[in-house]
Amino acid sequence: MAGQKRLKNAKVLIVGAGGLGSPALLYLAAAGVGTLGIVEFDEVDSSNLQRQVIHGVSDVGKHKGESAKESIAEINPLVKVILHKVRLDSSNVLDIFRDYDLILDGTDNFATRYLVNDAAVLLGKPYVWGSIYRFEGQASVFWEDAPNGLGLNYRDLYPEPPPPGMVPSCAEGGVLGVLCASIGSIMVNRGDQAAHRHRRASAGPADGLRRPRDELPDHQDPQGPGDQADHRADRLRGLLRRGLRRGAGRRRRSHPSRARELKDMIDAGKDFALIDVREQNEYEIVSIPGAVLIPKDRILSGDALSEIPQDKPVVLHCKSGVRSAEALAALQKAGFKDAVHVGGGVLAWVNQVDPSLPTY
Repeated sequence: MAGQKRLKNAKVLIVGAGGLGSPALLYLAAAGVGTLGIVEFDEVDSSNLQRQVIHGVSDVGKHKGESAKESIAEINPLVKVILHKVRLDSSNVLDIFRDYDLILDGTDNFATRYLVNDAAVLLGKPYVWGSIYRFEGQASVFWEDAPNGLGLNYRDLYPEPPPPGMVPSCAEGGVLGVLCASIGSIMVNRGDQAAHRHRRASAGPADGLRRPRDELPDHQDPQGPGDQADHRADRLRGLLRRGLRRGAGRRRRSHPSRARELKDMIDAGKDFALIDVREQNEYEIVSIPGAVLIPKDRILSGDALSEIPQDKPVVLHCKSGVRSAEALAALQKAGFKDAVHVGGGVLAWVNQVDPSLPTY
């Protein structure tokens, strides 16, 4: 009874009602957590349903927060659900986090992950982090102010984010749907424990059946950020004040070509090579007129470099810009100086240039 009352009085905030947020919200509601906050700005798309099980076909086009709230009410109508229909950023993160006991981070981009971490550190809040990619996932509890000096935060484990565009999202790289349930369940289960371990869970034919879960002991590096709390806190406040614009700035500069600019180049009859770095099945669904298909992996391996002209500009594109950014980095390293990629990829082309084309 005492434990159930603690759950009833708890206030938990879930950032993202997607692949990880879906099972987390369902199980937290079923467990009897009294107040659930949801930070979400996106709408349900049919492509989400493979892994975001809190939503259904009838929810397509609906705000994900509203859809999640309705599903929670079906499981436990006594749960109070607070919707934050905003994109989390440095101007609102501290105010949103302040009233909650625990934060669950189910986002899929590094800018928001570091934002969540920095805000949690400044407010002294524990938070549970999860990440998934294809057949593998990770989950951990981070709490800078954990008892007995055992606290750590995300930057202790990963001090700096990777370059923008180098790590694909779930939509880009793919993810085993049931893995979301596995990692989301671990996140819920870890929510009431101290930050002592970093868990890595795998699922798939390669190693998931033989070794479903490994643990890595966490500790603060005595020579690293963990031993410089005051300096770190000042740095985190600085990052929040700047709104993490450093990373956002790099992302913007990595997209020098947009869909409309590409259309203007085509209409003007400019001589350039337009290369689609997606896979054959994607190319068959929808393609930009004049694009030649050279999958990203062939560029990264070097097999396709001889097929790409060096005597004229090269424009790369993929579905949304992630894979083309990775291919662009490989081309630039190989000496292709006049190469760019299309920010937003073929999805931007459909949205901005030719809405009659299909999307996926």
